[in-house]
Amino acid sequence: TDTELATFVESAGSGAKTLKDFYAGLELALEAMLLSPEVLFVVERAEPDPQNPGQLRLDSYSLASRLSYFLWDAGPDDELLNAAASGELQTKKGRARTVERMLASPRLADGMRAFFDDMFGFNAFRTVSKDSTIYPNFTSVTAEAAREQTLRTVINHLVVENKDYRDLFTTRSSFMTPALAILEGTPALPGWTPYTLPADSHRVGLLTQVSFLSLHAHPGRSSPTLRGQALREVLLCQHVPEPPPGVDFSIVNSPSSSYPTQRDRVNAHLENASCAGCHKIMDPIGLALENFDGDGSFRLEENGAVIDTSGDLDGVKYDDAIGLAQAVHDNPGLPRCLVQRIYSYGTGGPAGTSERDILGYLNERFSSEEYRLRDLLRTIVLSDAFSRLKEPQEPVPAKPAAGGDETKITRTPAVEATLGK
Repeated sequence: TDTELATFVESAGSGAKTLKDFYAGLELALEAMLLSPEVLFVVERAEPDPQNPGQLRLDSYSLASRLSYFLWDAGPDDELLNAAASGELQTKKGRARTVERMLASPRLADGMRAFFDDMFGFNAFRTVSKDSTIYPNFTSVTAEAAREQTLRTVINHLVVENKDYRDLFTTRSSFMTPALAILEGTPALPGWTPYTLPADSHRVGLLTQVSFLSLHAHPGRSSPTLRGQALREVLLCQHVPEPPPGVDFSIVNSPSSSYPTQRDRVNAHLENASCAGCHKIMDPIGLALENFDGDGSFRLEENGAVIDTSGDLDGVKYDDAIGLAQAVHDNPGLPRCLVQRIYSYGTGGPAGTSERDILGYLNERFSSEEYRLRDLLRTIVLSDAFSRLKEPQEPVPAKPAAGGDETKITRTPAVEATLGK
């Protein structure tokens, strides 16, 4: 605004006069601009919603930013800014036309890479390390390649080929590079190439990729607990309580021949009643991945003992990692968790208790559209809920890891208005 401009000009002039240097004065003004919250953060502004008296919606430019950072992980382009300036973005037809253009853009891959990189917690790869004496083939190059393999797999499956989200956990299609080929025991051409796992492979889907296996393990050994916890919390949005104080981990870390495998050590640990309650919801599913060591390489034995990978996920029994992958694929919590995470990511904060019905509606649509990501994104961004300014509220509590009732949608006039239907 003219007032803001005048303030910065006055600041620059005052600084130049005091410091006796024109450019030093400019520097002070520019520094003030760069430290402004409007530069450091995405500042959203609201205006009265003409379609819903008494309620607020994002103004056109704030809506353009929310759309662009969500779908493209970047600021709005000229066409999107023009749609905001003309008011077209605030009309149903105008927004629908804009959204279709954005979903068809190659930049959608950038936005979804950013989302899944965040969802999977892959920033941790910057600091992940393995004991080089135990895992000599795992290096910083391997860690970065593991991250890239999963992101390439996800984007190709969901954005390029527009396939069912659940199939990411049972697919045999991926990408390979020499740094990972060493760990996976397969030949590879230079660079990144499409790769299909053979039918008799012990690997299938995201859970058996090096990224998940190595990130949720210790520097010198695997960890059924960390892997089970990650599966519950990251992929199923279930809450696993913190361990009680003063837990004795000596059995889990014991090198004694009485406990040759992780299953033996974990089972002995579960004899402690204060630990059993939480570990029984993490360890059985993590043990299904014990054929994969802490660096993600495959093994059949641990300390000379054959590894038992059988278990169950919420009552669904399986014999190995491939069976676990199918159980995860079929678990109703898997797509519900994605809906909750991506809605919260797109709207700039955790879904509150008042948004339970909206999440229920999104889950319903996601299922009816065969769990296609592009369709889910369209449903979210075209809803009135997406263009609302989020008010501070209690977040939707995470479901306990043992299960719980599904979110049910209750059709009311208020809910219909919020959904924009």
